Amino acid sequence: MDGLNKGLRKVEIAVRWDPSPAGQPSTDLDLVAATYPADDPHGDPAYVVHFDSRSPDGTIYLNRDSKDGQGFGFDEVMTLELERLDPRYARVVVGVVIQQRPAERTFVSVVNPGLRIREGYDVLAEDDFGGVLGATASTVAEFVREGTGPWRFRPGLRGFEGDPVAFTRTMGALGRP
Repeated sequence: MDGLNKGLRKVEIAVRWDPSPAGQPSTDLDLVAATYPADDPHGDPAYVVHFDSRSPDGTIYLNRDSKDGQGFGFDEVMTLELERLDPRYARVVVGVVIQQRPAERTFVSVVNPGLRIREGYDVLAEDDFGGVLGATASTVAEFVREGTGPWRFRPGLRGFEGDPVAFTRTMGALGRP
């Protein structure tokens, strides 16, 4: 039956959090996605998509961006149109970064965070970042394919402690086999 399996086609990654308590600096979470070529799926990313950017071919883009968690429902939403992604790419890693201005933050200080990954109405994963409370960033999803085969989802959070810029350079290596 593998011939009938189309794999993942269009996936939505969504993050929510509540605003910081009165008198506290705003908390800003950002979704980021890095795309890796088939010939080096754990090396340097071919490109990174984050706030104020999208993939060169328009297949990965941010639908909603919040700087303070004051939205209804999910505050940050990113769409990955995997079925349209060029065959030269075999891996996409998605992460969440906590902006470190004006105060240094980890997930333990984010009020009521949540993550949802879905394709259409099918929820692939949900999480509250409880497993990475001391991290300043975390990978949240990995999508892989072999050759021109179907895209598969690998769930799991992997925390990162450090600068957000360093995270985007190394986030693909966090899941290295």
